Amino acid sequence: MIEDINRNITSMNRRNLLKSAAGFSLGSIALNSLQAEEKITRNEHGGLSNLPHFKPKAKRVIYLTMSGGSSQLELFNHRPHLAKVEGKEIPNSIRKGQRITTMTKGKKQLAMGARAKFNKCGKSGLELGEWIPHIGSVADNICVINSMKSDQINHAPAMTKMLTGHQLPGRPSIGAWTSYGLGSENKNLPDFVTLISKMDRPSDQPLYEYYWGAGFLPSSYQGVKLRAAKEPVLYLNDPKGMKKNIRRQMLDNLATLNRQRLAETHDPEIDTRIKQYEMAYRMQTSVPELTDLSDEPDHVFDMYGPDSRRPGTFARNCIMARRLAERNVRFIQVFHPDWDQHGNLTQNGLERCRDTDQGTAALIKDLKQRGLLEDTLIIWGSEFGRSPVGQGDINSLAAGRDHHPSAFSIFMAGAGVNGGTTYGETDDYGFHVADKPVHVHDFHATVLNALGIRDDRLTYRYQGLDMRLTGVEKAKVIKDLFV
Repeated sequence: MIEDINRNITSMNRRNLLKSAAGFSLGSIALNSLQAEEKITRNEHGGLSNLPHFKPKAKRVIYLTMSGGSSQLELFNHRPHLAKVEGKEIPNSIRKGQRITTMTKGKKQLAMGARAKFNKCGKSGLELGEWIPHIGSVADNICVINSMKSDQINHAPAMTKMLTGHQLPGRPSIGAWTSYGLGSENKNLPDFVTLISKMDRPSDQPLYEYYWGAGFLPSSYQGVKLRAAKEPVLYLNDPKGMKKNIRRQMLDNLATLNRQRLAETHDPEIDTRIKQYEMAYRMQTSVPELTDLSDEPDHVFDMYGPDSRRPGTFARNCIMARRLAERNVRFIQVFHPDWDQHGNLTQNGLERCRDTDQGTAALIKDLKQRGLLEDTLIIWGSEFGRSPVGQGDINSLAAGRDHHPSAFSIFMAGAGVNGGTTYGETDDYGFHVADKPVHVHDFHATVLNALGIRDDRLTYRYQGLDMRLTGVEKAKVIKDLFV
């Protein structure tokens, strides 16, 4: 008897509980809300039937995510005044009470000039740091936003905010929202794919699975991680000795049982399970074809650089990103860690630029020559930037920079982006945004807008609220970034 009761309690989900309470007003309201969710209709691509809201500039996104906080002061935001005041304490009138980390709290906040020279690049004369000469070669294709703002100063909450719109885990990532809203034209590959650089040493900042997770959305919208290994996706292959027809019959029988259970419980995760089994079956053919680069000519590897011949490198993943874009995967995210240069900024910053510079530029050139750049939005950036304040002995090569969320830089390319330009400006110290601030929510609204989505109309009912990527306050779409 007790075992039967426990079994019944375990099998009772939220929907069944509310059905049993439908006689009460609260239960009736919640039940009606859940039933409204079931009325969502989808288009031929698996996206919401009312999307896109208007003609999109971009069909897909490639987000090159630099984990750890790249230094805008050496790469994108030329602040010559810093060199003039190097070694002097930054005045309180400039700092304005900006929060600092425990690593530099209580220490003198001494200005440190850029450790890289800046050059005018391209026909536009865009000023970029000498550490990224290959990106400089595509300067006329990129728009640098120098006025990004976040409100999180530590890595995990800042990256969580940058990717999900909230500093606490549990929200869908921007890739998951895109998958949920738009679906994909390729039904043999996931809508959302994640690639992570394989580093020669352990990274100081772990990359948590929820960075590309689905949060409260059905789990079918989460990013699928492709590994640089013999099995790019774990548990995809059939056991040895199992014939294809037997596997197909097993999946059909399992789907029948799952549909029966779905009819009884209306648990959306059962529907997700059915779809994911079918996706895995199709990926048994599509993933090996995707990851086999033997059909890539030598001149492609030469363009992306020598690292591109080694699986797991950033350059190799950029080729993979282009191949995914060719196959109409909706959202592609490439992570490269170890940008956290609290010390040895010159050496470590140069190393990370060497890892990523040529691959980034080659991806832009490659997409352009294939006619894909015009409808692919490329994003390059970190969760925050680095401080104008030096960390450690600023007169030595061991000097670094602390975290800095109140003014940092990212860049975009493709999909009608106004290339060869900058947007926004900081004060002379690079400490605060002086003109045209772009908050994380504004950035998200702008990316969604490029995909033809109004951020305030892409919602999902959760815990009685219409949740959205950009939160409850009105976000600003930065239309000036595009032609």
